[in-house]
Amino acid sequence: MTWSIIARDEKTDRVGIAVATKFFAVGALVPNIRTGVGAIASQALMNPYYGAKGLALLEKGSAADDAVARLTAEDAGRHHRQLHLMDRHHRFAAYTGAACIDWCGHQLHSTFSVAGNMLAGAGVLQATAQAYQAHSDLPFAQRLIGALMAGEAAGGDMRGRQSAALLIHDGEDYPLYDLRVDDHGDPLAELARLADIARQRWVHFRRQMPSRDNPSGVLDRGELEARVARSIAEGYA
Repeated sequence: MTWSIIARDEKTDRVGIAVATKFFAVGALVPNIRTGVGAIASQALMNPYYGAKGLALLEKGSAADDAVARLTAEDAGRHHRQLHLMDRHHRFAAYTGAACIDWCGHQLHSTFSVAGNMLAGAGVLQATAQAYQAHSDLPFAQRLIGALMAGEAAGGDMRGRQSAALLIHDGEDYPLYDLRVDDHGDPLAELARLADIARQRWVHFRRQMPSRDNPSGVLDRGELEARVARSIAEGYA
């Protein structure tokens, strides 16, 4: 019922998932990331436990292929599931169950993976992958959303559109972007709008929050605003 992309941005080492579907609130359960551990997108006739269980396996050191094999072997409904994931060593793996609804499938690449089901055709994933590869000059968030927009232009979810989400982690234990469009006539356009708003101030403010290097964050309001202004001037995205 969904298609998604998991990627690692080689320039920033950020990890992100973007997803779109004709289903309500796709961002609530499909995308899962844990900094330094990995990323998982669980879809089709979704098993919501794949996210937590999969990240636990990856945290214990499981390779991507092994985590997929373990999750699906333990699930009697595996033929109806689809998932793809990235482990801590940036290796990708995927599974598309035999009972997933056509068109369905996945692609694995060196720095990203794409997967989808109930799509208009194979061209949806192909267009998504090609757009992602072609736009390495874009900020990571824009690149991920743009890739899904290309997939949508190629037909997207064969039932239509309803929700979309973007989840990106950098080196911190909480997300840089966690944007969700739960119910909208043009969810990817709305997601792009929210990402634009996030780049106006949020991502710059986020740099001043408590971090691994500075557990208290910037507490002086004047200094905080000065740093936000510098970050905006630098074009941080």
